[in-house]
Amino acid sequence: MSDATLPADIAAMNFEDALAELEGIVRRLEGGQVKLDDAIQSYERGAQLKRHCERKLNEAQQRVDRIVIGQDGTVTVEPARLD
Repeated sequence: MSDATLPADIAAMNFEDALAELEGIVRRLEGGQVKLDDAIQSYERGAQLKRHCERKLNEAQQRVDRIVIGQDGTVTVEPARLD
């Protein structure tokens, strides 16, 4: 699912806001007090938020990967060590 197929409000969210909404959905669903139709809609929105968050994390990872020039002049990308 690309940003073009995400609802506009989700596509415009930053990572932190999307994650906060996703966490709220999870809490409501785990509470078990949501009607079935509402639970299905919440689950679908949660899936969209999850994909958006994963995409944002992937974009961030790509930005922090290091470009390394080897002794022989070859250029490679080395994953950042975030641990």
